[in-house]
Parts: sequence; C-alpha cells; structure tokens
Amino acid sequence: MQDTLNGPDSFPADETADGTAEVEAIPGRDLLIVAKFFTPTDAHLARSFLVASGIPAVVADVNHAQADQFLLPAMGGVRVLAPEEYLQQARELLAAREHGDFTLSDDVDVGQPE
Repeated sequence: MQDTLNGPDSFPADETADGTAEVEAIPGRDLLIVAKFFTPTDAHLARSFLVASGIPAVVADVNHAQADQFLLPAMGGVRVLAPEEYLQQARELLAAREHGDFTLSDDVDVGQPE
C-alpha cells in the first residue's frame, strides 16, 4: 500500500471535465509540472531519477517547503518540473518507478567492488 503522503499521486493533477489531467504551465517558462511530492527529499530523488534517465528536470518550491513545512499542503507540494517535450516520458518513468519496475531484488549481483 502506498503511503498517501508521498509519491507523485500525493497531490494529483487537476482534471478537466473530460477526465484528462490538466497540464499546468509555469508562467514565463517552458517547464511543466511532472509531479508533486510532500517532502523535498522525495522530489529530489525523483528529479535525480529523471536526470539519470536523460530527462532534464528541476525541483521547485524546496526553500519554501523547508522554511515552513506547515505551508506545504497549501502550496500543493514540492514540484518536479521538466520541458514540455519530455513531459510524457517523465511521467511514464515515474509511474514505472512507483510501480517497482526499477527495483532490484536482494539476490542481484551488481558486480565486484572496485
């Protein structure tokens, strides 16, 4: 069971009348919201995962969240942003990560230490 306070589904995107998620653009920027997280650490982990996958991503609202965590729910969470052309791929990768597609088993051999 997923912890309801963590993960990209913690702050779901607003849906339009036809049931599709509304994409929220940041004014004056070409970055769009990929996911929102309740903790800055989770947002940074997601951003690092996306960057390691070749998707340029940044984290927004971390300073506000760390300054006053009680405002975080009112702010809508810490946002992970990416350029529009990477939006769908980024969301698919985060969904696969959340599903466990990138989890290694305890028995996996990752090689010899250097």
